[in-house]
Parts: sequence; structure tokens; C-alpha cells
Amino acid sequence: MLSSLRALAMSTVDKPKVLFVLGGPGAGKGTVCKNIIEKHGYVHLSAGDLLREERADPGSQYGELIESHISNGTIVPVEITCSLLDRAMQTSKSPNNKFLIDGFPRNQDNLQGWNQQMSNNVYVDGVLFIECSEKTCTTRCLHRGAKGSGRSDDNLESLKKRHQTYVKDTMPIIEHYRKLGLVYTFNGEQNPIAVFGDVEKTLHQLGWKNFMLEIRRYIS
Repeated sequence: MLSSLRALAMSTVDKPKVLFVLGGPGAGKGTVCKNIIEKHGYVHLSAGDLLREERADPGSQYGELIESHISNGTIVPVEITCSLLDRAMQTSKSPNNKFLIDGFPRNQDNLQGWNQQMSNNVYVDGVLFIECSEKTCTTRCLHRGAKGSGRSDDNLESLKKRHQTYVKDTMPIIEHYRKLGLVYTFNGEQNPIAVFGDVEKTLHQLGWKNFMLEIRRYIS
């Protein structure tokens, strides 16, 4: 009976499900996403990685503009970011249509752009907020840079700008989603295993929540 209901519920899913993953630079978003992908079948879409890939593409019309924003710790125009995210979802071979979007939306412009360009095409499950101090985040990023991350923004000057931008622009977005009851907060000061243990509990809760919503939608 349960398996039949689950099959019926899954058959009603017609939009990609998205979880935003937010936190300061170096909070551990990428590590959390890697673990979720391996165990829960999500596709990881990092706004930052997509922008860096586009920047590195010699044929991209946006390459120089993206490089300027990344180097200065400022935010790339939302039209570009949404376009890259949409393209990545459209070309994905995800069997269950579940996506983690890392590092987006970062500011009010991002949020408005997302709502205008994407809100009718996807369902936002929630926001995984990895909370971590500036000191810890900076130490992690500098260590990453020293090991040869290849990222031009893994230096102290850029990191200070990025953290200031995060506090000023991204925290209000997290608070916006918190008021909607969509934010799940995790202590990023912990080791990665402990953080993921907490995240996994939330994912199980979300899975059952979505399952029951789909059942109700089917019955009604």
C-alpha cells in the first residue's frame, strides 16, 4: 500500500525540487553538498562554480564581466546567474529532478531575479543555512588557497570583501526565507561529519513532508 501511494505521489511531481545552500565563504557549503549528492541523489549546482566555468570559457560573452565581479568580491548580475542555473537544470540527467543550489540567491536582486525568471518552473523545498564565524571561514579559505585551489578570490583582501558582501546582502535573504519557515540552520563550526549528520536528519524530515504533500495533492 505504501509503495503504491509513493508511486502515485511521485507521478504528480512536475517541477524540479530545489534546496538552496547558503553560508559565508568557507562555511562548508561545498562539503555539505558533496555528502548530500553521494547519499541522497541530488544534483549539485554551485552558482560560483558555474560562473567560474563560464569565466574560463574563451568563447563566453560574459567572461570578462564575471572575472571583474569575482575579483572585486561583488555579485554578478542576476540575469547571467539565473541563465546558467536554468541551463544546468535543463541539461541535467537527474532521474529524480532534485537540485542543490549552492551560494544563491545572494542578495535582493538575486531573489527578485529568481522569482521573476524561475519561480514558475521550480519548487523551493527550503534553505540549508551553514552558520559559521568569519574567523573560521577565513582560515579555511586561506588554507584552501595555500593548497592551490586555483581560485583568485582565496586571498585575505578578497575574503574580507566577500564576507562584508555576505553580511550586508545575503543575510537579509536568509532572514526573508526564515520568515517563510523555510530555513534550516546548521552549526558550521563543527567537523564535516557532524554537520552532515544534522543535515541528514533535516533531509529525512523534508522527504516525508514532501511525500505527505504529494499524497494530499493526489487525494484532493
